[in-house]
Amino acid sequence: MAGPLAGLRIVEFAGIGPGPFCGMMLADHGAEVIRVDRASGGRGGSQPVSPKDVLARGRKSVAIDLKSAEGVALARRLAASADGIIEGFRPGVMERLGLGPDELLGDNPKLVYGRMTGWGQTGPYAPYAGHDINYIALAGALAHFGRAGGKPTPPINMVGDFGGGGMMLAFGMVSALLHVARGGDGQVIDAAMTDGTAVLMAMIHGMANMGIWGEGLGTNMLDTGAHFYDTYETADGKFVSIGSIEPQFYAELRRIAGLADDPAFDAQHDRGQWPALKEKLTALFKTRTRAEWDAAMEHTDICYAPVLTMREAAAHPHNQARGTFVEVAGDTQPAPAPRYSRTATATPAPAPMPGADSDALLASLGMGTEEIATLREAGTVG
Repeated sequence: MAGPLAGLRIVEFAGIGPGPFCGMMLADHGAEVIRVDRASGGRGGSQPVSPKDVLARGRKSVAIDLKSAEGVALARRLAASADGIIEGFRPGVMERLGLGPDELLGDNPKLVYGRMTGWGQTGPYAPYAGHDINYIALAGALAHFGRAGGKPTPPINMVGDFGGGGMMLAFGMVSALLHVARGGDGQVIDAAMTDGTAVLMAMIHGMANMGIWGEGLGTNMLDTGAHFYDTYETADGKFVSIGSIEPQFYAELRRIAGLADDPAFDAQHDRGQWPALKEKLTALFKTRTRAEWDAAMEHTDICYAPVLTMREAAAHPHNQARGTFVEVAGDTQPAPAPRYSRTATATPAPAPMPGADSDALLASLGMGTEEIATLREAGTVG
């Protein structure tokens, strides 16, 4: 395996969303991630099982019936061989299966036990269902995504599931694994999307504490309130983004857009003028196509970029020059990030089908052919 985490073994109990994203991050950076799938072949949720599932890339898969005593014993044996595990069930589920922290850390005191939930392992909401939209709402983030006069708009599921959830758990896993590598004991990581989302809002809390961020939706500098930090429609129905916050970048915007001599744009930070200035920029950007604005504003210090779809992003010269996207079995997907000068990551392998590696993984635990065949016949292994 390539990457700085090569040599680590992580067991991931199959789930959806943020748990798999954490597993993908660890696998992308070199860890051997073994996904424990259902013996039936499903993975839960509405997403179909497919080699095209980017979140499941780079794994090995063993399919185990965790509702059987033999399956639980097998999962414990696998976890005992690992440096860490990831699970994303509701609080108490792993304990009821006999795979809770007491059992697994009892078997393997150096184990890092990563738990991914929306509400956390404790608290009044902990036992109940939820989704990204609910977690970022309770964490105080959703109220700040949207335009003035509109309603809060979820930024798909980037903030709760992936930023405040899976990415935060990946950071916690690597931190705890480093603690073990330095001689410490294993431990449990309680990664809650509500907690992680609140941390992502740290800068906004700081701005509010300093009196430079208001609670009104779409009325602040970074939430589309300002005319110099927003998206604008072009003549061909596409969009561009402007982020000319600093005075020198704002001056460049005015110069290239032909606004240097318009005194209305002099008071950049006069919030009372923002709506009127936004109307002027809205009209201006509709006078040219996106390609024409690209020609005028790309490769300048305006802080400009065209608003691209996923397909357009993969074809953009900057992303192609950096290899931001890769082809995996004929499909375009994001390349592993970030990059390393010495321990470079490899192009990920496609997602395995459930149980694709069952025999090889069980053999690596010292199990013989007949024992594996018996487990298959009993339905313990799929």
